[in-house]
Amino acid sequence: MTHAAAAARVVATAALVLGTAALVLLSAVHLTQGTSAASPWELLTAVLTPGDTDAAADLRALALDSRLPRLVGGLVVGAALGAAGCALQAMTRNPLASPDTLAVNAGAHLALTAAAAFGVSLPALSSAGLAFLGGGIAAGVVLALAGLSEHAPIRLVLAGTVVAMGLASVTAALLMIFAQSTQGLFLWGAGTLNLSGLSGLLPLLPVVVGAALGLVMLTRSTDVLSLGTDAAQSMGVNVAFLRGALLICAVALSAAAVTMVGPLGFVGLCAPAIVRLASAKVIRFGRSAWALTASALVGALIVIGSDVAVRALAFAVAGPNLAVAIPTGVVTSLVGAVFLVVLAVRLRSAASHQEVSALPLPHRITLSRRVILSAAAALLLLILMGAGLLLGDWWLRVGDIQLWLSGEAARAIEITLNFRSPRVAAAVLGGAVLAIAGALVQSVTRNPLADPGILGVAASGGAGAVIAMILFTSSAWTMSAGAAAGAALAGLIVFLLASPRGGSPEKVVLVGIGVMTAAQAITQLLISTTNPYNQAMAISFLGGSTFGTTWGDLTPILLQLVLSVPVLILLQRELDIISIDELTPRILGVRLGWVRAAALIIAVLLSAVAVIGIGVISFVGLAAPHMARMLMGREHRWFLPMSALLGAALVSLSDTFGRTVIAPDQLPAGLVVAVLGPPYLLWLLKRSTAQTA
Repeated sequence: MTHAAAAARVVATAALVLGTAALVLLSAVHLTQGTSAASPWELLTAVLTPGDTDAAADLRALALDSRLPRLVGGLVVGAALGAAGCALQAMTRNPLASPDTLAVNAGAHLALTAAAAFGVSLPALSSAGLAFLGGGIAAGVVLALAGLSEHAPIRLVLAGTVVAMGLASVTAALLMIFAQSTQGLFLWGAGTLNLSGLSGLLPLLPVVVGAALGLVMLTRSTDVLSLGTDAAQSMGVNVAFLRGALLICAVALSAAAVTMVGPLGFVGLCAPAIVRLASAKVIRFGRSAWALTASALVGALIVIGSDVAVRALAFAVAGPNLAVAIPTGVVTSLVGAVFLVVLAVRLRSAASHQEVSALPLPHRITLSRRVILSAAAALLLLILMGAGLLLGDWWLRVGDIQLWLSGEAARAIEITLNFRSPRVAAAVLGGAVLAIAGALVQSVTRNPLADPGILGVAASGGAGAVIAMILFTSSAWTMSAGAAAGAALAGLIVFLLASPRGGSPEKVVLVGIGVMTAAQAITQLLISTTNPYNQAMAISFLGGSTFGTTWGDLTPILLQLVLSVPVLILLQRELDIISIDELTPRILGVRLGWVRAAALIIAVLLSAVAVIGIGVISFVGLAAPHMARMLMGREHRWFLPMSALLGAALVSLSDTFGRTVIAPDQLPAGLVVAVLGPPYLLWLLKRSTAQTA
């Protein structure tokens, strides 16, 4: 061993010792937090030397049923997720790989929620096995779609995020449909350390230890894999077996963690990233064994540190009850969102290799074809609007609509149609403005993956609306102002950190995913700490529901449309030119900055008012413009109206389906769209990446 290698090992060992000391100190502080003022020494004494007094029995119960389970759960889960993230990054040679970005946690979460929804009660080990199956299938789908190319790291995250969003939508639908059997799973789904006793942890410890030992046994081969696939194969490493083994161990660790405390967001991304940054700047964790150990340690530090920080802050603001209510996963998701944005900005985009390209446009589109397609889309929308009025928990007839319009309908029919008509109008207007917003963002950024939902604009608008609803009132105008502020802030962050000129389309989307994650974490924090009435309103609103919509709620959407349409008519030629490339507008004298700013401002405002009308709905602003562009071409005078018609039709269909399929219960339109949208985006991702292969 050389002197430099020995010195590096000494520094790495010292870093691990200091990290362990910091973890011990945080653990001691963690034990003191709660409604009781018992010290760590008193709790440990009560556990090791139980007394006969009632006070000693109470202390022992407090330690074994509350404090120690929360601490042990945080330590085990943090270490497991940190090690799992390190293994996945080694397997894919991708710095963005983690149990979250590969949808492992989302798959495990869905599997356990489905079991609870259908009344299947499983012991801890069986639950972990079910979570392993769900997480493994999700990761397999992501890897099959995106591949393992180390030259396209963002593609893997895009596929994983889309799969995770789809699985999360199915999970939300199950929680809503089977509300009785899944009661209490909402807080667990946010990632909480509120454990009752050690009985849920001890059976899973052998799984965590076994998977961790498996990773340790694979460290020598993992070191060789870090040199590259070809180099590893030439040195006799079975790369396929190694990657499979790393994936199995990582999924097992993640499944055990989700079974214990629910999905803690982005710990598996942050811990290896911190180790990698420290390795590059200060400490040389040259070998996989060192990196694995350090990632597990940092993961435990993140979870325990986040729990200590959020409980201390909540206790200082509102007392111990709030400190218990806040899920730890909210804090880790916020930290992970920041890391995801930083990593996205730092990633280099290869100038000669774009990971995702736009789909080809149709050629020789005649005027008659455009007119016929537009008329067909309009007719389809009218049919869907009629179906929206007729279908639901009570099916009506066409003649009932005629009687209602003439004022001669029976009282029951009149009440039903008076309730349904603003919902149908909200679905149509909301879908139209979301599609227009997505079309504008895609045009000015020339990004085939841009969408107000994927870029975090919709989620941030929803967070702003929820803040306005909780702090002020639930009026349409107040929530519109909050949604506009949140959406504008998200758009500003995304396009400042990953501007079209300085970053690839994939980088813009990745920054948007980080912003979306942060907005969702803030929203979850607000929901978990407010009163039950506001909780119910916020959950229904964020699901993308038109339930309870009145004609007055549509005023902001109509006003924004009236103001936006004339501007878009004036800008249609400039938008056509901007959507070609970066150079052509400058040659033709188009004021690129002004036109781009105007289009993005309109897109943000349209997204904000859509949030008020129909809640947070993703994928409409992605799917509708793509379908419209493939049908009508790039010319905005045809492209934008077709996008609006298709977006309105998609949301209208989803709303009617959600009101009818499980009547008298209802599924929010946003959940229906979110289940249908991911397959389309995955197809788009698969097809567009195939063009660059």
